[in-house]
Amino acid sequence: MSRPLLFLDVDGPLNPYAAKPERRPAGYLTLRVPLDNRDAAEPGGLRARWRPLRVWLNPEHGPALLALDYELCWATTWMGDANRWIGPALGLPELPFVDFGDALFAERPDGVHWKTEPLVAYAKGRPFAWVDDDQSDIDHAHVAVGHNAPALLHHVNPRIGLRTPDFAALADFASSQGVTSG
Repeated sequence: MSRPLLFLDVDGPLNPYAAKPERRPAGYLTLRVPLDNRDAAEPGGLRARWRPLRVWLNPEHGPALLALDYELCWATTWMGDANRWIGPALGLPELPFVDFGDALFAERPDGVHWKTEPLVAYAKGRPFAWVDDDQSDIDHAHVAVGHNAPALLHHVNPRIGLRTPDFAALADFASSQGVTSG
């Protein structure tokens, strides 16, 4: 049996962006990501004066994710840039990513998160887990009806990021799919 997919969001699960800005969480390192040059071309040049984006990452997350029996896949607005900035800081190899295309930040009238349908389409009927800080009951219901395989939508508090219980829940889900970690 193939391993389930693990869709990884960056901001929230891996980067606890909502933590107090003056206090980096224990075990996390600070990464400064330069803003895209096209931001400087905006009228008034407001973004040209912004500091690089501050990202907090825990280097222990990379080995912990690799120890899980999943096929890892970025599911983040960072898309392919996660392989440039986030993956190397965590010791992750280059990973596939979901290209959200026109769905990126598109509001849906039914309240389903804009990532949900592209993730279901990407999974193509495979079991998956999705770690994010922005799912709702509507997303759970949408996946339950629109995806014909088991799925775990696992909410992560964006103030604290992934923790040991989160990794345990992911390992339990993989195990329930006939996959064992290790």
